[in-house]
Amino acid sequence: MNKQRILIGIAVLAVAIQFIRPAKNQSEGVSANDITKHYDVPADVQKALKVSCYDCHSNNTTYPWYSNIQPVGWWLNHHVEEGKDELNFSEFASYPKKKAAHKLEEVAEAVTDHWMPLDSYTWIHKDAILSDQDSKAIATWAKALQDSLAK
Repeated sequence: MNKQRILIGIAVLAVAIQFIRPAKNQSEGVSANDITKHYDVPADVQKALKVSCYDCHSNNTTYPWYSNIQPVGWWLNHHVEEGKDELNFSEFASYPKKKAAHKLEEVAEAVTDHWMPLDSYTWIHKDAILSDQDSKAIATWAKALQDSLAK
């Protein structure tokens, strides 16, 4: 009888937490501070950034179906919030030039050293794995923009 009550309690809790959902990271349109509104971003670089970076580093996450299952949704939301705190391409133009230049240096390093996108992301999002060509294009663009901000 005790085990049955515990199992019922767990089942009720599992159902109840499905109604506690984090807000989605989805904005309408492109932010006025979006990097593409203030800086030249070549089409190939923009495409690679959107596929490999924007889910965690912009104001527009594309959510997989499993994000609707709690506590997975909470974990994803936390991950996205951490990513945006580190770098947000949708708010990039609001960064002071020194901070923006530093973020671009980190972008180049992250793709060159292959620690971004995270393995935990690319396990499921195979299309987000950057080719050597994509990594080089992003790094070259980021370094050039970094240099222009330093002037």
